Amino acid sequence: MASQQNHPQDNHVHVSKIGVIGAGVSGIAVAKKLSHYHPVVFEATDSIGGVWRHCSYNSTRLQSHRRDYEFSDFPWPDGDNLEFPTHIEVFNYLHSYADHFDVLKYIKLNTKVVEIRFVGDWETTDFGGEPAGEYGSLLPGQPVWEVAVQSNQSDTIQWYAFEFIVVCIGKYGDIPKIPVFQRNKGPEKFNGKVLHTIDYCKLDKEAASQLLKGKKVAVIGYKKSAIDLALECAEANQGPEGQSCTMVVRTLHWTVPHYWVWGLPFFMFYSTRFSQFLHERPNQGLLRNLLCLLLTPMKYGVSKFIESYLLWKLPLKKYGLKPEHPFEEDYASCHMAIMPENFFPEADKGKIIVKRASKWWFWNGGIEFEDNTRLEADVVILATGYDGKKKLKTLLPDPFCSLLEYPSGVMPLYRGTIHPLIPNMAFLGYIESVSNLHSSELRSMWLARLVDGKFKLPSVEKMLSQTTEEMEVMKRTTRFYKRHCISTFSINHSDEICEEMGWTSWRKKNWISEAFSPYGSQDYGKEY
Repeated sequence: MASQQNHPQDNHVHVSKIGVIGAGVSGIAVAKKLSHYHPVVFEATDSIGGVWRHCSYNSTRLQSHRRDYEFSDFPWPDGDNLEFPTHIEVFNYLHSYADHFDVLKYIKLNTKVVEIRFVGDWETTDFGGEPAGEYGSLLPGQPVWEVAVQSNQSDTIQWYAFEFIVVCIGKYGDIPKIPVFQRNKGPEKFNGKVLHTIDYCKLDKEAASQLLKGKKVAVIGYKKSAIDLALECAEANQGPEGQSCTMVVRTLHWTVPHYWVWGLPFFMFYSTRFSQFLHERPNQGLLRNLLCLLLTPMKYGVSKFIESYLLWKLPLKKYGLKPEHPFEEDYASCHMAIMPENFFPEADKGKIIVKRASKWWFWNGGIEFEDNTRLEADVVILATGYDGKKKLKTLLPDPFCSLLEYPSGVMPLYRGTIHPLIPNMAFLGYIESVSNLHSSELRSMWLARLVDGKFKLPSVEKMLSQTTEEMEVMKRTTRFYKRHCISTFSINHSDEICEEMGWTSWRKKNWISEAFSPYGSQDYGKEY
């Protein structure tokens, strides 16, 4: 965290009720819902859009269907029939949304938050709890946080004071996860070029092609970014002079070719009210526990049914890409990825090669593996993800940054938004589901009504209990639980949020018609 002493200062403190950090999907959604407070939104880059603007490849497309990535009050343009839009089309949609609802006027671009201070009353705050463990007011009438920001055009630090802050910087981008190597086995040993996907994202189409064309490229990883990158590499190396791209894979995850399984739409299996009865949910009660137990064979049958289709449709066994764990575990942890249509045709031509390895390191000519084999490479690209927790820790001051640590590895957020022990602060974009845009929009509505005083939070103890129960459910459902993913109980999660906001559960009155509807109905724009 940058120190204010290293920069010239603007001693004038700008006071406002609400500050928002980040102008990605969550940032613009919450700014729209809180627009009656005239929030100040800080965006470190030169544009809104988050990862869709600054962390996408030329080939990046939306993972979910377009209809599942749409604001409830702002449909996609009628003339756009592309089911899985490109990152450029997604960015244009988000920008149109922000422009239509006049959100852009609240956003300060090229303005980076360099320090945050807590200026509330420590004696009464008690890390978010007031007497008897009750959560305090979100708008106490005086500043609780001070935020120092620096513009790209100036060395001067400006200070802002807020009663409430919403953190929307997300888990991706900015701070890459870099593998740790033993001495003399790291990138310094390699004679070629090493970069992370965050660096590759910054290249334009021509520069990216020049980096890959005619080069022996190794891509480390097997998540969506690594798969897309391997395909881009193969497409840049067409013809007899083109080189092969090698994917170095440690952990396998199930991939799907599209959203149809044996002729049925994918959402039928996991994203309807009926299908979610197959899965455990937090605080479900004795009868629901018994029902889940009775439906266990059906749950495993659904997973095997989908696996059978994937093994028939994709040559996963041929290339050693068949995971050993059930498909359900990847769905429950939000690890499921769509395989690009041309991936395996390029593998058939020898342009993409898969190498399974749990340990590897550098030598001067490329990569060496634990079986003593070597891979020659000119370029090594690390598709190893991002450190979202470290990203938050660099922003929050002590002692709050220490509260981000948790035994499960998941930050405890009530309703995916409020940390029970951090006062007057919310976090958006840190929970994953079948549709991350819907998750952010619904929680923006929930947060706006909470700030407006339409309802109150439960006690700190009850909020911690709820988050703990959610983590325990995730741990029992999948071995990859260290992502806050609510896919298997997302509809129930949304229902509880709606009821907490005071909305009548229209879905319960019409549960038969909704039982087989995708996502159980996402019409959150109405208060029934």
